[in-house]
Amino acid sequence: MDDAYTLARYLLRDEHDAQDAVQDAVLRALRFFDGYRDGDPRAWLLAIVRNCCLTWQRRNKSGKTVIPLTDTAPIADDRETDTLAIQRSQREVLQRAVEALPIEFREVIVLREVEDLSYREISDVVGVPVGTVMSRLARARKRLANTLGMLAKEAG
Repeated sequence: MDDAYTLARYLLRDEHDAQDAVQDAVLRALRFFDGYRDGDPRAWLLAIVRNCCLTWQRRNKSGKTVIPLTDTAPIADDRETDTLAIQRSQREVLQRAVEALPIEFREVIVLREVEDLSYREISDVVGVPVGTVMSRLARARKRLANTLGMLAKEAG
């Protein structure tokens, strides 16, 4: 369930929409469980979550504000304040860079780097061949590297 919610939050960029989409996906999974065939149940559920998110986006196109996907840690020591602020800033920069990716790149990068799915599992979730998954990952990583490199140049 955590993986489903994480994927939905990255795809929909809204906490409440993600909760609704995951709830819808779980209800669909339960309703159609008789049609489930052998395979990875995690990838099967994530594929349903992905499809629900894409349907949700088509129905509810709006300019939602982006809610941070990471929890902030409480500051315990003044000496750690700078370190925590730098880490938080780096997380926010990376999060913005991932959110700026087109959805076909964003979903594969999240499934691989955040959810740690194999190429085969991502292929099952997204519904494309493994070669396409590998290509999208390579292009997503290149875009992230370019974006993050440009941001570093701007900061310097």
